[in-house]
Amino acid sequence: MTSDQVTRLEGTATSPAVPSGHGGATGRLPAVVYVLAVGTFLMLTTEFVVAGLLPEIAGDLQVTVAQAGLLITVFAVGMVVGAPTMALLTRGLPRRTTLLLSLAVFAVGHVVVAVGSSFPVLLAARFVTAFATGAFWAVASVAATRAAGPGASARALGLVGAGGMLANVLGVPLGAFAGQLSGWRGPFWALAVLALAAVPLIARQVPRDEDRRQPVPLRSELGAVRSGRLWLVLAACATTTGGVLSVYSYVSPLLTDAAGLAPSWVPLVLVGFGIGSLVGTIVGGRLGDVRPHATTIAVAASTTVVLLAICLLSAHPVPTALLVVLLGLLGLSANPVLSALAVRFSGVAPTLGVAMSVSAYNLGTAVGSWGAGRALDSGLGATGPAVVGVGSAVLTLVPTVAIASLQRRSPSGGGA
Repeated sequence: MTSDQVTRLEGTATSPAVPSGHGGATGRLPAVVYVLAVGTFLMLTTEFVVAGLLPEIAGDLQVTVAQAGLLITVFAVGMVVGAPTMALLTRGLPRRTTLLLSLAVFAVGHVVVAVGSSFPVLLAARFVTAFATGAFWAVASVAATRAAGPGASARALGLVGAGGMLANVLGVPLGAFAGQLSGWRGPFWALAVLALAAVPLIARQVPRDEDRRQPVPLRSELGAVRSGRLWLVLAACATTTGGVLSVYSYVSPLLTDAAGLAPSWVPLVLVGFGIGSLVGTIVGGRLGDVRPHATTIAVAASTTVVLLAICLLSAHPVPTALLVVLLGLLGLSANPVLSALAVRFSGVAPTLGVAMSVSAYNLGTAVGSWGAGRALDSGLGATGPAVVGVGSAVLTLVPTVAIASLQRRSPSGGGA
């Protein structure tokens, strides 16, 4: 990227991607974006399929449900560390090569989980798998924004993110259902097979011109991510995800213990959450290309209201189930906008910027799920995770409002 391109990038409020593609705000997205969405489908499925299998895993491995939830927490911690680390370690590799290697490691990690009987071994396998997941997610996000072009970057990231949200519609509920029928190890075997099947698909679709990219000097990349606006975006990534996923990680006890729903209803509510998050991510991406800052603020405020309502109505089964679905629709809908802003504010280091946003999302997940697990074991019981979620969602308003204020004061700030 030339200095002129960086200057234009920093001065365009609604063009958060690195300008190299030829998509438009209303044009058709390139096929590679859809292929990368398939990969993110696998990545988010593995991160949260555990949420629907906690009772089965806990019973088989003879640990508590809260301890079994550490399989979510340790994965998130691996993503926090792994995403930026892998972005730096693979910066000289072709993006296609990084994507393929990530899928291979992902598959091996799932085989280890599927055959393992030691809880510490499973935790270690989840941690290593998270490194591969972080590398894939960061590189896929940058490849998607480059393919789509500056006018459709948030929409492209919305679609890539929608692949992850589709995991909540199909992958996580199907995993929970399959786990109830045939044991919790089956979904991990399935994910390993699907990852290997995705390898030739990625190899065919990721453009060969990515193989000839010249890496930016390491000092330039590290200097680019010192942007104050970038760090505000990262703070918003962490708190918004922590607020939603503190509840989602322990949605089974919320629905069964607090609301009194039968366990057989849990997969159906997960489907509702997933459909809501799928729709919300796509719509949020479209809105984010037009009014990014207004979108992030509105999402933070509405998510706070929904989480507070869950706390107050958790003893009532129908309202709680509906609120969980609404949380899916609203809670993560700003994520593609935040990811696009991370690309923009990281200047000449877009892959590292996205990797840092992935780390921030998962830092929020790790802290949120850990805090939710502690709250679950406290006097708050099954409603405790929702209380943790409210606090995190409220904090999201601080960086989102600050970013909008800075952009309005900047001569090149653009619209809301």
